[in-house]
Amino acid sequence: MLLALLTALLVLVGGLVGGLGGAIIFLIIAGAMNFFAFWYSDRLALRMAGAKEVTEAEEPRLYAMVNEVANMAKMPMPRLYVIDNMTPNAFATGRSPNKAAVAVTAGIRHLLTDRELRAVIGHEMGHVKNRDTLTSSIVATMAGAISMIGYVVMFRSFFGGNQGQNPILLLVAVLIAPLAAGMIQMGISRTREYAADKTGADITHDPLALASALQKLEQGVERRPMPETGRNEAVSALYIVHPFRGGGMGKLFSTHPPIADRVKRLEDMAYGR
Repeated sequence: MLLALLTALLVLVGGLVGGLGGAIIFLIIAGAMNFFAFWYSDRLALRMAGAKEVTEAEEPRLYAMVNEVANMAKMPMPRLYVIDNMTPNAFATGRSPNKAAVAVTAGIRHLLTDRELRAVIGHEMGHVKNRDTLTSSIVATMAGAISMIGYVVMFRSFFGGNQGQNPILLLVAVLIAPLAAGMIQMGISRTREYAADKTGADITHDPLALASALQKLEQGVERRPMPETGRNEAVSALYIVHPFRGGGMGKLFSTHPPIADRVKRLEDMAYGR
């Protein structure tokens, strides 16, 4: 439903500015940009996170845990990375199960029990199993096209190229549509987190362990958030919990749903509610 709404918004904005042809042109441009992101996003994300790939010989206990969860999910063993950061967190990336990578921080390994960490890895494998990298690439393509149309309209207005056009339509194209696209993109991101929670709990058969882990991670990030220096929201959206300290309006526009809501859904799963 959200993807259909985003598509309709793209066609509407393209039609207001340059007809259906205008919408298609900007969709192609955004698609070309995100084609690169889709194929190389895993390398970029791991590099920006400072992740280091480890072997079974280097991390036998962690490797065995990830391999166990992969077998439970009937998926290939992903590449395993560790991040030398005491902020407790983890993320997965990769365009398909055969190209997946799972990264965990030093902080999450200190904070969680083995049972809770296994549940977190199940959540990350859930993202891979659900092809969320593909979904996010499609969403980013359409949202990017809408933003591009807004930038072009704003540029033309600055140089007097939109004379005679309805100012209300210009306002929609420049301000309202990109904001709406961002909100829809945020909504899709949140639905993928809920879906990964469910898939991960189904894989490990332990929704309560994931609920406990999420509560600990939320408290852990509040105590030791990632440094704001070099903050990158594109990478932060990959983590199982938002890695920066936030509050107020920041929580309203977060790519992650509230931890309390995620915990309640997992508890409902466990108790059959």
